[in-house]
Amino acid sequence: MGRGKVELKRIENSSSRQVTFSKRRTGLLKKAFELSILCDAEVALLIFSSTGKSYQFASHEMDRTIAKYRNEVGLPDTTNRGCRTMEFWRTEIHELKRSADDLEAQLRHLSGEDLSKLSMRELKQLERQLRTGIERVRSKKVKINSHQYI
Repeated sequence: MGRGKVELKRIENSSSRQVTFSKRRTGLLKKAFELSILCDAEVALLIFSSTGKSYQFASHEMDRTIAKYRNEVGLPDTTNRGCRTMEFWRTEIHELKRSADDLEAQLRHLSGEDLSKLSMRELKQLERQLRTGIERVRSKKVKINSHQYI
């Protein structure tokens, strides 16, 4: 006595869909395991549920199998940690250089250099910053002078 054919369409009832997913997922993972043992095959299986939860099986190291697959189909190997690390540091260096350039430009502006590139709004903001700085310097001088005479 065999099973009847199942019509392949989305199961509308969410609880029935979840039960079916769970049972079929278990069966699929079991079949992947059996295939790897019986046929000495390198198997990697990734399953993502509709809620985004992931399930996986790998007969060997998953990253190695994925890298092998990517190489087989002609995709670049992004699992290479050296490449990712180099790209990360290149990006980091670029951002730090840009940040240093911005800080140097601000310092030149504060010392009255390279003002021709600034808009009226930026000049007014710079003027406010300088006034605030001058007030803080004067305040500190007054405190130091008042403590010297005590």
